[in-house]
Amino acid sequence: MKNKKVWMGVGAVVLIALVIWLFSGGKKEQKAEFETAKVEKQNISTSITATGTIEPVTSVTVGTQVSGIVSKLYVDYNSVVKKGQVIAELDKTNLISELNRAKADLSSAQSSLNYETANFNRYKTLFEKGLVSADEYENAKLSFERSRQTVNSSRESVQKAQTNLGYATITSPIDGVVLSKSVEEGQTVAASFNTPELFTIAKDLTDMRVIADIDEADIGGVKEGQRVSFTVDAFPDDKFEGQVTQVRQQATTESNVVTYEVVISAPNKDLKLKPGLTANVTIFTLEKNDVLAAPAKALRFVPNEALLSKGQQIEDIEAPTKVWTLEGNTFKAHAVEVGTSNGMVTEIVSGIKEGTDVLVDFKLSGGDEPQSEQAQNPFMPRPRNNRNQQNGNQQKK
Repeated sequence: MKNKKVWMGVGAVVLIALVIWLFSGGKKEQKAEFETAKVEKQNISTSITATGTIEPVTSVTVGTQVSGIVSKLYVDYNSVVKKGQVIAELDKTNLISELNRAKADLSSAQSSLNYETANFNRYKTLFEKGLVSADEYENAKLSFERSRQTVNSSRESVQKAQTNLGYATITSPIDGVVLSKSVEEGQTVAASFNTPELFTIAKDLTDMRVIADIDEADIGGVKEGQRVSFTVDAFPDDKFEGQVTQVRQQATTESNVVTYEVVISAPNKDLKLKPGLTANVTIFTLEKNDVLAAPAKALRFVPNEALLSKGQQIEDIEAPTKVWTLEGNTFKAHAVEVGTSNGMVTEIVSGIKEGTDVLVDFKLSGGDEPQSEQAQNPFMPRPRNNRNQQNGNQQKK
């Protein structure tokens, strides 16, 4: 019985201690530790990313206007050609035959014209002397005119046959490099509704361009002259530079995604860039160098009275945009004028000096487990005395 009373007394003491611990809070008091950042000169930039295809600035598809069999090929892939150089020939047998026939028709028509001319002159003389009727004179004149038109038509046929014969000799229209060859010797090409493609010739492979597809959400910030950097998988360690030269107005819709083509210059002096390579493009839509700036979080920071230590106070002002500093035990607000921002860093036009430490964040320590207020889950239950500060952090996020 005596031991039982002793254990009951010990249990009562433990229970009283537990109740006192619970009503006193049960946890150590938390203390706010504030994070600062300097206002300093920085480079501010915003960019968008996209993919595109590298292609020559000028490329020409060489075809043929006449049908026939390819009898000779004088170039191959990667051949360097000059303007006017013969690069292929078609079989000319049928074309020469057509030209000879056209010339024969012209000769026959010319002979008929000579006869009709002499005949018309005779009837004209007889008509003037009243020896033939007007009807006979008009018939002679009509035959003469028909013969003259036939000669003109035959002459045009000869010209056309000569031109077609010239088309059988295919020359390069520009100085450049042969990118593709679509025919082989002995192959028949038929020029009907579409011109057969024989070669593709690039004018200058040292002057390339990138055709990038920009999403409709980003196209509003793209302007001519903006700086561009891009990489290609063939040379992953190399970064190439260019600039926007054209923003095309025509939209392309694919799978309900609207994109616009943007042309980017791509100098290629070392010939690393090849037509058809995929480029991973970064377009810098905003660039400001060596401007006074502060973290964007500093403009969203607001000190919470519930987190102040003993003796600390807040000195606030009315201003649309402000940053805070901790001077001794005083949280002091500074009205600032801001410029451009990329979401991470904001330009400070005026209102605070370079090198000033501004408040950007805080974390709580001294409790069961120190933690950053920025990292807490906004949907988890929180201590009542921190509710105002937590709401402020949710707005900053």
